[in-house]
Amino acid sequence: MASVVETAIRGVVTKGIQAVAGFNRVRMDGEAEHPFLTGIHTPMHEERTLTDLKVTGSIPAQLAGRYVRIGPNPFKPDPRGHHWFIGDGMVHGVRLKDGKAEWYRNRYIRSQMLEAAGGPKAAPGPRRSQRDGVNTNVVQIAGQITAIVEAGSSPALLDDNLETVAYTDFGGTLTAPFTAHPHEDPLTGEFHAITYDAMAPDRVWHVVLSPEGKVVRELAIPVEHGPSIHECTITENYVVILDLPVTFSMKSLIAGQGFPYRWNPEHKARVGLLPRTGGADNVIWCDVDPCYVFHVANSYEDAEGKVIIDSAVYETMFSEGAEGPNGNSAGFERWTVDPATRKVARRTIDAAPQEFPRPDERFFGQPYRYAWAIGIPGDANPAYLGEQPLYRHDLATGERQVCHFGAGRVPGEFVFVPRSHDAQEGDGWMIGYVIDTISDTTDLVILDAADITKPPVAAVHIPHRIPPGFHGNWLPDA
Repeated sequence: MASVVETAIRGVVTKGIQAVAGFNRVRMDGEAEHPFLTGIHTPMHEERTLTDLKVTGSIPAQLAGRYVRIGPNPFKPDPRGHHWFIGDGMVHGVRLKDGKAEWYRNRYIRSQMLEAAGGPKAAPGPRRSQRDGVNTNVVQIAGQITAIVEAGSSPALLDDNLETVAYTDFGGTLTAPFTAHPHEDPLTGEFHAITYDAMAPDRVWHVVLSPEGKVVRELAIPVEHGPSIHECTITENYVVILDLPVTFSMKSLIAGQGFPYRWNPEHKARVGLLPRTGGADNVIWCDVDPCYVFHVANSYEDAEGKVIIDSAVYETMFSEGAEGPNGNSAGFERWTVDPATRKVARRTIDAAPQEFPRPDERFFGQPYRYAWAIGIPGDANPAYLGEQPLYRHDLATGERQVCHFGAGRVPGEFVFVPRSHDAQEGDGWMIGYVIDTISDTTDLVILDAADITKPPVAAVHIPHRIPPGFHGNWLPDA
């Protein structure tokens, strides 16, 4: 934990650096078109509530809840120093019940930054940072809809209508930074996270939430260079730390860039196996070839005690410019991490570029069979997204199903929803938003998860474009 003196010194230095960064930012070209502020990414400013939604097909009666996704939606877009990963958060949700689409709503996350820019009044609650924008993921923690982001702001709590109720530090139990990717262990109900803070480049934290939504563990773990660790993963005995060579860049920050993380070839790539209740000295560090991972599909331990990690991998990331993301995709890979030899063996499952891999979350941290992922363009598309397919991987047989959404149609992350709590793995639906760039509209598409090549089970038609976001989840009724 930082001392009072250290905190005070860091605060003064930070203000000075931010002043220089702000000066350099305003000197940039304010008229230039930015790929993440124009075209498909053009922000949506109006908050809407729609109750007369047209539906094609039949919405399964078992679906009772909300599909909610979040993403950056800058209230006052400024291309100078902008990056896709920053900007005011906005949630977009559809409420399903009794085979009907009851409503669509989109709402800003009520941050103090948004209010300062002229937006709606900020929600109350504790802030860990003045930069309190929340824009990356929406989950349920202890039954509460919670919007989250990494490396800074406290989480924000939403009500059933997606209005921001308050910011939270989980009842005063959270003092470390939080993350955009806490993973729930379906066997214990705990959430595990590896978190980081740009102002503390020498450490990351293992944070654990109890099923009741209280922090029960904050373990600081020494690192170097301030790595950007977007997510972690878990197995029966370990929490997996992905310490890879995208790190904090003071040069980028001073230059005025809003997201100051870059590819760092001087940073050793390694995977850490932290025993769930072990200390920082107990981490088993295993070197891996330089690469980067945003998202893990799943992980588990095999019969020999080796850790299996399936994820979307890049050979580099943020190495080709400030706007990003940019990097050379390595496809969908399986890593076998041997804690005895401290070696990592990499094997390609599917070389096609892809992202946002998701499993049947009831099997997270356990042996599993199926993963779904969105393909991404392999042509360095400046908007990152395009007419990409959805893949279904059968990891037992090697079969890959492909769902093509049609000309001009751009899907985001799809999530798995089981048919029932005790359904077999993979028995359920895949749900996600698909933008139609020709009509400038969006569909909430429901697919049969077992055969995504079939026509959609149903589609809820939303009469406007929902800008591409990051992560969403199916949030079932209690």
